[in-house]
Amino acid sequence: MSTAPGGHPPPHAPTLADLAREAGTSRSTASRALSGRGYVSPEARDRLFAAAERLGYVPNASARTLKQRRSRVVGVIVSDLGNQFYARLAAGIEQILRERGYHMVIVGDNSDGVEELTAARTFLAMHAPGVIITPGAPDATAFLLRRGLPVVEVDRRMSEQSCDAVVIDNVRGGRVAVDHLLSLGHRRIAHLGVDTDWTSDAGRLEGYRQAHRAAGIPIDERLVLRIASHDPSAEARIVELLSRESPTAVFAANNILAQQAWRAIRTRGLALPGGVSLVGFDDVQWMEMVSPAITVVDQPTFELGRRAAALLLRRLEEPGSAPTVELLQPSLLVRGSTAPPA
Repeated sequence: MSTAPGGHPPPHAPTLADLAREAGTSRSTASRALSGRGYVSPEARDRLFAAAERLGYVPNASARTLKQRRSRVVGVIVSDLGNQFYARLAAGIEQILRERGYHMVIVGDNSDGVEELTAARTFLAMHAPGVIITPGAPDATAFLLRRGLPVVEVDRRMSEQSCDAVVIDNVRGGRVAVDHLLSLGHRRIAHLGVDTDWTSDAGRLEGYRQAHRAAGIPIDERLVLRIASHDPSAEARIVELLSRESPTAVFAANNILAQQAWRAIRTRGLALPGGVSLVGFDDVQWMEMVSPAITVVDQPTFELGRRAAALLLRRLEEPGSAPTVELLQPSLLVRGSTAPPA
């Protein structure tokens, strides 16, 4: 067991002062080393970390929060923790926060507005300095902004009030996907989208429509299928669409729908791309692992998270600055799942 000066163990939970004495540094040096803010020599930092390990020192985050009136734990609210998109987004957020001495707590709201608002209330009670959110409804963002808590909306915009945001050019993403299919000669292109009023889904559908208008090709509305999030019948509905309408190509407007479409195509016994071509949105690992690999609109998800965290930190430093909306550009990765129609 580690001992305090004089050979006796500390009679209480070790404090920052105990840690500084153990490592032979000042209290302010110990504070800078543990917070990651300010210069500390590598030798002193190593001694402090070793001393913290020996003493079992744990920073009193609650006391620091009460003193500063806010913690260094940023709230992050996402729609679906099971979706790889949100995992990569969170990784980008975490990288920037960690570099600046912040941490994050992430909550999945399952695209439920009530759960989203509950998470917002929790972060307010935690004295979080700000919240990054992929909003499913405007309520949570509005709730936080009314109480003076900085918010960055990411991936989509829902708030009627002005706040910082980082989004993908979803219209362009939808258009380049469909332009690719049209250039191959496809004229019956199905669109699979989520049945929400999210700007991300609306943008991808608008891109689908713009590509057809620009090519002078009318859209058969029976080929536009909107599916609710977490709909257990989604794959069956896609199979029905393939059977009933016989599209020669499918544009699936997110990675979950692309996976469901890929399974439906297999269920129907259609060759890919000989029987039907498939384009997804958001490049995830499985799309390169199947054969043929899936042509996809790739969005810079990790960078999306990094930019969102950077905007929030800037807002904390410059609370009076005008709201910023950053628009990141997707790109098309052409692989083996698309070809001219048979």
